[in-house]
Amino acid sequence: MVSAVTWWGHSTATVEIGGRRVLTDPVLVDRFAHLRRHSASPDASAATADLVLVSHLHLDHFHVPSLRRLAPGTVVVVPESSSGLLSGLGLDVREAVAGDRLQLCGLSVEVLPADHPASRHRWSRRASMPIGFRVAGDDGSFWFPGDTGPATDLTGVSSVDLAMVPVGGWGPTLGEDHVDPVQAVRLVEQVGARWAVPVHWGTFWPVGMGRVAPATRRHFFETPGQRFADALAEAGADVEALVTPAGRRVLLNGG
Repeated sequence: MVSAVTWWGHSTATVEIGGRRVLTDPVLVDRFAHLRRHSASPDASAATADLVLVSHLHLDHFHVPSLRRLAPGTVVVVPESSSGLLSGLGLDVREAVAGDRLQLCGLSVEVLPADHPASRHRWSRRASMPIGFRVAGDDGSFWFPGDTGPATDLTGVSSVDLAMVPVGGWGPTLGEDHVDPVQAVRLVEQVGARWAVPVHWGTFWPVGMGRVAPATRRHFFETPGQRFADALAEAGADVEALVTPAGRRVLLNGG
């Protein structure tokens, strides 16, 4: 079963399921590139995982310095043609594409398509199709779509106990390849979940953008989590939103 979840900020979370720790898109630093963390820093336990899921190549999801913190031999699932980024780290790296079904660490991992750019960054020639995940084990399951837009194909994805759904981004814009809080509700309704944790919001803000209008900052950075919870309630969905501060371990199923 899914016993607990800890959101560390952005798309990084630890889901405790079937006696295993599954870590998503680990970014465990306080600053990289032009982004600075504005939430609690992940503690040392965040790097302890049985299985790590990396959804796509963007630097705020496939963060090599954070992946270096994992113990040697940790199983890491990455998009196809991207394992070379982790060569020499001693990790057990598995490449995957949408449609794959993997048995890893005693868990079943269904690899799903995602609606998001494939390149590592704007000027990079390295590209891999983004992916999402449905993970199941011992009477529990969770869904983590990575970064994705509203056109995500969820056909045939079975319902889950826990949805880890993106609801925002970083900076004062959201492109068509992201979902806002209302669009995130539609995705969760399509999948079906008992609990939903909004992720990919309220963590990183670009250095030098401190003078952005307060209302703009609130809309794009401070309020997406609560707006998702409000939209979920307004939709009448039978799903409990868990809007939690970064670093707080939330027990589920009486765990």
